[in-house]
Amino acid sequence: MNRDELLSICPSLRAALLRNRYDTDTLLDALGPEVHAALSRNEPVPVRRASASCGELGTLIRLFLLTDDCPAGEVAAALSPLAVEDAVAAGLLESDGDVVRAALDLRPLDIGGGNRWVLSDLDGSLRPRETTVDHVIGVGHASLSLLQATPTAPVGTLLDIGTGCGIQALHGASYADSITATDLNVRAVDLAAVTAALNEQEVELLAGSWFEPVEGRTFDQVVANPPFVVSRATVGHTYRDSGLDLDGASELMISRVAGYLAPGGTAAMLASWIHVEGEDWRARVASWLPAHGIDAWVVQRDVADPALYVGTWMRDGGLDTRDPATATIAEDWLDHLASADVEGVGFGFVYLRRTDAPTDLMAEDLTHGFTDPLGAEALAYFERVAWLRDHDVLTARFRVEESTALERVFLPGDEGWTQVVARLHRGNGPAWQHEVDDLVASLVAGMRGDGLVLGELIELLAAAHGVDAEELAQSAVPLVHALVRHGLVLPA
Repeated sequence: MNRDELLSICPSLRAALLRNRYDTDTLLDALGPEVHAALSRNEPVPVRRASASCGELGTLIRLFLLTDDCPAGEVAAALSPLAVEDAVAAGLLESDGDVVRAALDLRPLDIGGGNRWVLSDLDGSLRPRETTVDHVIGVGHASLSLLQATPTAPVGTLLDIGTGCGIQALHGASYADSITATDLNVRAVDLAAVTAALNEQEVELLAGSWFEPVEGRTFDQVVANPPFVVSRATVGHTYRDSGLDLDGASELMISRVAGYLAPGGTAAMLASWIHVEGEDWRARVASWLPAHGIDAWVVQRDVADPALYVGTWMRDGGLDTRDPATATIAEDWLDHLASADVEGVGFGFVYLRRTDAPTDLMAEDLTHGFTDPLGAEALAYFERVAWLRDHDVLTARFRVEESTALERVFLPGDEGWTQVVARLHRGNGPAWQHEVDDLVASLVAGMRGDGLVLGELIELLAAAHGVDAEELAQSAVPLVHALVRHGLVLPA
């Protein structure tokens, strides 16, 4: 791969891709939903058959998405005005007599705001290929999950740490005025530069470890999909291995990113953390945060046991789990986790906002399914936390968020239906639930924007139910804080 030559062919390559409508919508229309689904499953035969009737677009599908050997003449027609020999010289293609094949992965992606093209190394899923230490991974599940979970409110400056193929930086064009991206892997920086040029996007790309290339600078937003794999302090593949022991990569990012956020700036990151026998994972993550200046929302989406975790990443690295050499690696990896008393590995999103107040942390599980992306929710969460910091809830009025519902569960008993639980359930966003008793349900039902303040509501309920108002307030105030944090109840 030659960065300068790849950059030089971007205008003609872009023209060919536009002329053939090599984009997400056209691919879906041309292949149909069933064949398109087969493509996502790495099943080439249905795609190859369907692409035969797609003309020059079909040639690009077979060339870049199936990594087939293609006749040089057909490729020349499909890539015009880009000459095949120039594409080979740049490292986009490989030539073998009268056939050519892709040397890089080039695929369209809709990441919001229209079609984009992303360059990365071939993953070997359709044509066996050795994965090198500087392999640049394409857009995988982790990248897509961060894309969907990133806040996209307009910002001035954006920093993408560990940019890889540049997908997060590319996404930043839809909401940031200027974008800076870094990566330790020079090959990743080169491919990200070509991806940016192919999409006619301006990105400042810097090679270096972690925050070193931007030392002394601050940004309105930071995004990061760092190499967070929990393992020994070694590097097998730079896109996943940090060289730091266990969850050291996540600790480094979470503990240091505050120093690179402008006042009010936010960070959205993927991270992993170990679950250690006898310890609360939330306390572990909390220990990584500074004592002052950060609001943090940490959302654990999954927890994997060590065997599942190691097996998943072994397969990700293209290792055959039946190979005795692979078994030795797995044994060593599991021994290392066991020596650290690791019971599981948590994975999720970390959202941070820089403040001038003592650090506030909410770390919680969000393992149930939901459809709304978390980016907008994270920004709303920070606004609600800031409001709680500045207000006494007893003197405030509240309203119930319009999607919040009261659910009651009854089971058959000796004398008919017996209520076993009551929940307040938010019907949008992360779909939070809080179990409540009948008194709290009545308290929430009385909340009105033009009604009584919370303290008055508590006194009224206490009198009606014959309970002590001060004791009721002591239990109600923390619950109202939790309901506001989760957006079930909002300041009026």
